[in-house]
Amino acid sequence: MARPLRLEFPGAVYHVTCRMVGDEVTANSLLFRDHADRVRFLKQLAERREQHRIRLFLFACMTNHFHLVFETPLANCSQFMQSLTTAYTVYYNLRHHRHGHVLDGRFKAKMVEGDAYLLTLSRYVHLNPVRVGTLRERPLAEQITALRSYPWSSYPSYIGHRPPLDFVDYGPLLSQMEGPRLQWSRRYRAFVENGLVAPDREIQAALRCSPHCIGGDAFRTWVDDLYAQRLARHTRPEDVSFRQMTPPLPAETVLQTLTQAFKADAADFKRRQHDSPLRAIAAHFLVRYAGLSQRAAGDFLHIGSGSAVNNQLQRWNDRMLQDPRLSRLIGKARERLEAATPRRPAGSDKQPGSGSRWRKV
Repeated sequence: MARPLRLEFPGAVYHVTCRMVGDEVTANSLLFRDHADRVRFLKQLAERREQHRIRLFLFACMTNHFHLVFETPLANCSQFMQSLTTAYTVYYNLRHHRHGHVLDGRFKAKMVEGDAYLLTLSRYVHLNPVRVGTLRERPLAEQITALRSYPWSSYPSYIGHRPPLDFVDYGPLLSQMEGPRLQWSRRYRAFVENGLVAPDREIQAALRCSPHCIGGDAFRTWVDDLYAQRLARHTRPEDVSFRQMTPPLPAETVLQTLTQAFKADAADFKRRQHDSPLRAIAAHFLVRYAGLSQRAAGDFLHIGSGSAVNNQLQRWNDRMLQDPRLSRLIGKARERLEAATPRRPAGSDKQPGSGSRWRKV
């Protein structure tokens, strides 16, 4: 059987689901049978995220399936998921003395448009633990308690009930909350848990509208048309993935472009300075345009660990939203780097609207 077509390009965001093979739900047909299985899966998820330089925004592990929402700076959704599912399949079969497929076919992936859809999708995914089984019939107070304490989802760490996970990027979602940064977790909690009272019909409709994407009418039309065009051009679906065909920009090129846009020395982007966002800005652009992991960007800029880079990026989100001049300089640097980046394959790969408007930078 031919593999399904995947539209892949740098910066694409996906909602991915995988389900245990078979329809019967028994003790021996669960994707995660116990605590050890879930711990192992999350360990493998963290390792593969780092290896493939994925930006993981959220996850939820159920009994017989899981949800992931992530961005692919290197246009490698299929490669990342194949690595993750293969590793877990090998572990699962060895531990539970079985053989053969563990997952029901290949993973299902839909591209996601924009901040608004990313935010509402996060609510849908994070509410999964109380939308299935007997919990969906329980009183609201019990659902809220179960949701906040569910250990196999990124939700408790989003709302401060558990420490932040170093393999989850919280900034793109939390930075959409209003008010001071200290209130973001509380506001996000209210946003998600309001979904327990009133079903979010918009995201439910968006999930049904297209097999390829989650977004508005223009975005769906663009993705569905692009999918049809690429499928018609090729005889083998596995050859039509929409990938970046050239290597990322050299890190020194990215840094030089930033020095020109900001009229600063290269050393300024590697030096720790009070109240200066330059190192965080450089880290972001190195991840985005040089294809570095946060850890590698931290090494290049003498910041430290990948988690330290993530903390700097989150603080930078605050600063940028409050500083119009900084936003203009960032826009100038981005324009220069986009111009320097090798063009993507011929075809209409430009998203409708303002392209990457959904990405908080």
